[in-house]
Amino acid sequence: MAEDIKAEITREDKHIRYLRFMSDFALRYVATEAASLEEAHRVVENLKRTAVHLFPGKEDTFDMVLRPRFERVIRERWRLQ
Repeated sequence: MAEDIKAEITREDKHIRYLRFMSDFALRYVATEAASLEEAHRVVENLKRTAVHLFPGKEDTFDMVLRPRFERVIRERWRLQ
């Protein structure tokens, strides 16, 4: 039983690290001049799909934690109100 719990914790830690890496990478890409506004929105939606795949049922968590970071960068990058 303890081994199952340890394996689950290890798997979740791996998912968290991967999502953090992908979020940071996506945020940097969205902030660059290479990304169009349309691409930026597509990147956010793709990241959300990835997050939900890694953490099923956590759509609201993505919208509360990560989406605001991306919205802020998008607003600043394209000078949106």
